Amino acid sequence: MIEPESVRTGRLDLVPLRVEDAEEMALVLGDPALHVFIGGEPETVEELRARYVRWGAGSPDPAVVWCNWVVRLRAEGCLVGTVQATVGGGSAEVSWVVGTPWQGRGIAAEAAGGLVAWLREQGVGEVVAHVHPDHAASAAVAAAAGLAPTGRWQDGEVRWERVWGRGPVSGE
Repeated sequence: MIEPESVRTGRLDLVPLRVEDAEEMALVLGDPALHVFIGGEPETVEELRARYVRWGAGSPDPAVVWCNWVVRLRAEGCLVGTVQATVGGGSAEVSWVVGTPWQGRGIAAEAAGGLVAWLREQGVGEVVAHVHPDHAASAAVAAAAGLAPTGRWQDGEVRWERVWGRGPVSGE
């Protein structure tokens, strides 16, 4: 069974999420602008702690694994976002979020790319993300991570995917 482990990219460390990360992450995720496309509103430290406890307990479905990481920008020594993968049946659905002060620096693309590469190393054969059609930055992140839009929709979002052996990366 897959289990999240630390992943290192050029500038980032993807570190398995801990309940103790809630305080710093409440600051990272505190800008209401982050919720324009994903909905909801910023969570308090207590709400994040409760969420992280639930995530740490794992999926109620034994065939599904929840993998959650915080993203640490090594040069600044701080958390800047999260990446997630829900893994089951050889497939993973991924998502990412980077705090407003760190956006526009390629951090989300690097983190998502590192996550997708790690999932492939773990034997995951398909990676899926759902991106709001008006969220150009998130579409760019998905593309940078090797996913391509499928033209299929779910809950008002476009399904992007990468299936090894028939994707946008040549030579596979």
